[in-house]
Amino acid sequence: MTASRRDFIKRIGAGLAGAGVASSELACAAGAATGDSDRLLEPNPDHLEPAPHGVDRLPLTWHQRATQRLKERVADLGVDAILLSTDQNQVYFTGCFRRSGERSTWVLFPVEEVDTVYWYSPGIDRDLIDSWWVTENEHYFCYPHAEGGFPNRGAVAQGPRVDLFEWMLRGLRDRGLAGKTIGFDRSLTASERGTAANVLPGARFVSIGDRCLQMQIIKTPEELALLQRAYRYFDKIHAFARDYIMERGTDATDFELGQALQAYGIDLLMNDISRDGKPHSAVGIEVTSNYVRAGVASAYPHPNQFFHNKIERGQTVYVNTDIKIGGFGGECYRNYLIAPWTAEQERIWEVVAETIAIQEEESAAGAVCSDIARKIHEHQVSAGMQDFIYHRPGHGQGQFYAGHQPPFIALGDYTPLEENMTFSMEPGLYDSRTGIGINPSDNLRVTTNKGVRFSSVPFSKEWSFLTL
Repeated sequence: MTASRRDFIKRIGAGLAGAGVASSELACAAGAATGDSDRLLEPNPDHLEPAPHGVDRLPLTWHQRATQRLKERVADLGVDAILLSTDQNQVYFTGCFRRSGERSTWVLFPVEEVDTVYWYSPGIDRDLIDSWWVTENEHYFCYPHAEGGFPNRGAVAQGPRVDLFEWMLRGLRDRGLAGKTIGFDRSLTASERGTAANVLPGARFVSIGDRCLQMQIIKTPEELALLQRAYRYFDKIHAFARDYIMERGTDATDFELGQALQAYGIDLLMNDISRDGKPHSAVGIEVTSNYVRAGVASAYPHPNQFFHNKIERGQTVYVNTDIKIGGFGGECYRNYLIAPWTAEQERIWEVVAETIAIQEEESAAGAVCSDIARKIHEHQVSAGMQDFIYHRPGHGQGQFYAGHQPPFIALGDYTPLEENMTFSMEPGLYDSRTGIGINPSDNLRVTTNKGVRFSSVPFSKEWSFLTL
């Protein structure tokens, strides 16, 4: 282990207050990614070329092309305009990172107007939207909005509360969409249908949500390059995590380990991100380790307790990290058995590793999700693990704000795999009676003949079985 990494581990173990300085030094240090655990990483020749430094998000032109492709996909519906209401779709098709919450936002793309986008949004986001891709941004003040109440314009009025859906429809009417066909990314409620009939007479709303989703399920080369870059950071963070456990041993808690991973990971990633502090740079960034847990807490797939337990011999340690760069990344988890481990613990770990291999082998284009799930579950059951099975083996990996995304590696999903779909890999097993859970995760890309994991972090006993 390098001196810089050992120094950081000792300093953060002595007190998290010094973690910021220490992690910055470590992340920036030459050779900081080289330690005892790094030598065990397994680079894959089938990995894609990661997005280079400086390409920290998809460019605006990518989003504009995606919007044009969506227009082409809905042409058979005869739509005159596309209306988007969900945060996920708005980010995917415009590239403007923001969340609506209770402050409803709509984006309108007239089909016959090239690179034209009209926003109907809350005033709180006007600077974000106006500095990005916008033809016109019509905004209300805030939610709930009072008619005539625009303190930002000097008008402090306590008018009637505005129905924001109706307000947006009036905007569409002013753009000549009465009597037109509008492709909407969700179905209207009964109340909304009544409002639309009154405000926008003759307009026909058709649902295009499934077509928006299908575009997002098949990843483009630019998306895959950002995904691959995110998993390069996963490799370094997991090597650091293993070193940390070996160095700190039973003096550390799972909480401390999680905090250390996040401090190290954020500095590692942000050292490479081009940014000026203004909107639209350093967007879609995530480094979290909130579910790092030791001992019995690992035995529950969705635990609800706070994690602050000592790492102990004879127990498991679950290292959870989620990373996104420019909205792309996902999950990469690993489990460790701390000596002395039991034969039962070892066998559970082995079965999980075996089913990870099954998912890799079976995830070729044309395979059916349900068939892959069946083979994984059959292997688990044949190994006597049926009591420890709690969930499906994997979910589609989304981007931006979508973590879970269809299709699913599940018995009830009969979707055929297509090249460049991406899936999580988490065929976990949990035994709450003995307090052990093994649920790694990774991200897999579907190719013509197999699945290819994005990370280089091994599923090996040499990596996962530790003696402190």
